[in-house]
Amino acid sequence: MEESEAGRRRALWALGALTLASLVAGDTVRSLRAPVGTPVARARTVVRPPVAEPPAPRATAPRATAPLKAKHQPVQSLRDLAPAAPGNAIALTIDDGPHPEWTPKMLDLLAEHEVRATFSVIGVHVQRFPRLAERIVQAGHQLCNHTMHHPIPFNRLPAKRILTEIVEAQERIADATGVAARFFRSPGGSWSRRVVHTADDHDLIPIDWDVDPRDWSRPGTRRIAESMLACRPGAILLCHDGGGDRSETLKALRTVIPRLKHRGLTFVSL
Repeated sequence: MEESEAGRRRALWALGALTLASLVAGDTVRSLRAPVGTPVARARTVVRPPVAEPPAPRATAPRATAPLKAKHQPVQSLRDLAPAAPGNAIALTIDDGPHPEWTPKMLDLLAEHEVRATFSVIGVHVQRFPRLAERIVQAGHQLCNHTMHHPIPFNRLPAKRILTEIVEAQERIADATGVAARFFRSPGGSWSRRVVHTADDHDLIPIDWDVDPRDWSRPGTRRIAESMLACRPGAILLCHDGGGDRSETLKALRTVIPRLKHRGLTFVSL
C-alpha cells in the first residue's frame, strides 16, 4: 500500500511539472507575439530629400564684337584682321603681276625659304598668263584683287568704273585659278569711302600696307632691304613682281627674308 501511494504521488508530481513547463513555454511564446488586436508598429519610412543636381549652364548670347575695321578703312596691320595673326607674324605682299619673267623667280625664291605670301594680281595680266596665276595658288600663296587695269588715281574714278574694275578682275581670277580672291588692294594705295564700301559689297577685305620700300622706283637693293628690315611684328610689307625690272627686289629679299626669320618673325599669307 505504501509503495502504491508513493508511486501515485510521484506520478502526480511528474504530471504537475510537465503542465507547469507547458504553461511557462506557452507564456513565453505569447510574450513574443503581439496580442490580438494590438496594432503592430511598422518600420518608419525615412524620406530623404532629393539630391540637388548642379544647375544646367545658362545659355548666354555670344558677345558682340566690334565691327571689322576693314568695313570702314583698309587694313594696314595684321592686328586689324580677325582672327588676329600670331604676335610674331608679318605678311609679305607682292603686287602688279603675274609677270612672265619676275613672278617665276619670285615663286622660286619664296619656295627656297618656305615663305607664304600674298600676290596682288592685275586682271589683264591674269587673263594673259593664267598658268602663272594658277601656279601662285598651287604653291600655297594667297591672291588679292588688284583691279582689272590698275588705273590711277583709283579713288577718283566714277562709281561705275570702280565697280567694273573690281568685278572684272574678280571674274578673271576665278576663271584662271578656280579660286575667289578674298582681299582687295587699291592701285597706288588710293582709297576712298566708296572704294572701301564697293570692296566690302563683294566680300573683299581692303588691304593696305605699313612698310613700303618703294621698290617699284628701283632705289637700290640696299635701300629696299633697309626699309623692310625696319618692320615690326604685325607688319604688312609691300613689294612688286610686276611693272618693270624687279631684280633689285629679288636681291633685297634674299637678304631680308632670312634675317627677319632669324629675329623670330614668321611670314604668313593674309
